[in-house]
Amino acid sequence: MIIDLKHIFVTDNSVLPIMDALDLSDLEYMGEYPLKKPVEIVGKITNKASLVRLEAEIKFEFDASCDRCGTRTAKKHTLKVEKSLAPTIEGEDSDTILTVPDMKLDLDELLYTETVTNLPMKHLCDENCKGICQKCGKNLNEGECGCNKKEIDPRLQALADLLN
Repeated sequence: MIIDLKHIFVTDNSVLPIMDALDLSDLEYMGEYPLKKPVEIVGKITNKASLVRLEAEIKFEFDASCDRCGTRTAKKHTLKVEKSLAPTIEGEDSDTILTVPDMKLDLDELLYTETVTNLPMKHLCDENCKGICQKCGKNLNEGECGCNKKEIDPRLQALADLLN
């Protein structure tokens, strides 16, 4: 969705509410397609004293396998986006200033960029996830597996046999 901001840039104390949703279900991330539901943005664009600002919240549900135990889990995430808008920027690029050429904002591009750059690097089913047993593969969140935790280095096995 392209939003024409000419009216906002020329009118002080103006407010433009924004609301959009973008389907990113075909986005592959770490070998999975974790964004099964549309990513939503709700917020407003304001002009106060000739400073045009975007203030919004992006909400999405990240549905993927836990990085420790492999259990499929979905978690909701909310991102706060606060940017100043300007038709052009002189000098270096800024993370807090968003350029809007021709005073038109591509909301879908903003939504895509902010979502992709803020996807979780580590996805856990629970903060205290115990993972899986390295020997038998049992999910340790469901209980102990009974495997011998004490493992002897195979190079020292002959010495351990002498103790028996």
